Amino acid sequence: MELHEAAPPPPEVKHLLETPFGVMHAWISGSPRPGRPALVTFPDVGHTHVTCFSELFGHEEMKEIARSFHLVHLEPPGMEEGAPPYPPGYQYPSLEQLAEALPGVLQALGIRSVVGVGVGAGAFVLAKFGLLHPEAVEGLVLLNLDPCAKGWMDWAASKLSGLRTSTNEMILSHLFTQDELAAASPHIRRLREHLAATPNPALLWAMYSSRGDLGLEKSGAGSLNCPVLLVVGDNSPHEDAVVECNAKLDPTQTSFLKMADGGGQPQIAQPGRLTEAMKYFLQGMGY
Repeated sequence: MELHEAAPPPPEVKHLLETPFGVMHAWISGSPRPGRPALVTFPDVGHTHVTCFSELFGHEEMKEIARSFHLVHLEPPGMEEGAPPYPPGYQYPSLEQLAEALPGVLQALGIRSVVGVGVGAGAFVLAKFGLLHPEAVEGLVLLNLDPCAKGWMDWAASKLSGLRTSTNEMILSHLFTQDELAAASPHIRRLREHLAATPNPALLWAMYSSRGDLGLEKSGAGSLNCPVLLVVGDNSPHEDAVVECNAKLDPTQTSFLKMADGGGQPQIAQPGRLTEAMKYFLQGMGY
């Protein structure tokens, strides 16, 4: 991979993109590069692209890598900073519907192929997109991917919890280990404040908690036909799920990184180590 000399990062440009399931926000830096896919991110429940990815893409070496690509941060409808609340009874799109919306979003942005970087719910959406449109996905970096369906009791517990504060605590327990929550780092405090001031994450949480099964298989229609880097922190709430996910993927196409001291959000806790892993992953793809 050819890294450019240090230069100020290009400014992000915001695009509002109409989809059948609401307006999706895209934050774009750089320009399309001939012969290269766009690097497209999708955050987890409770995150914006800033809270989810700023540590990773703010890392010096990752800045150099990102300059070699057209970088696009996507945010699901209503999850951007300052989003107005949806009306009572609003039917938020499922994770599967968010994946179905991506071809139109990418077409509107003039993007033909991607390397996806997703966390949690975002990893699920990008993996589903990879299954639906393998021709558009050259590679996937998937953190905390749980490919299994959530039972109706999980959905009911989330739906009936009532108070947004209770839902927010469930989201935080999904994102971080109990030790991390007890330590209450500045990042967790900021995210807790963000959730308290943001009206819509409970809707996406309900969809994540009632998702269908990805139906992953090592070969055939349920296989991801691209290189995949699976990442999870040791002691993460998602460790067992990602280990199970790894067993369902083609071992010739899949790299599995269980990151020591990665916590619940390795891209936040260990951005340098994840940057190194992504550099070798992209080099292995020929970039």
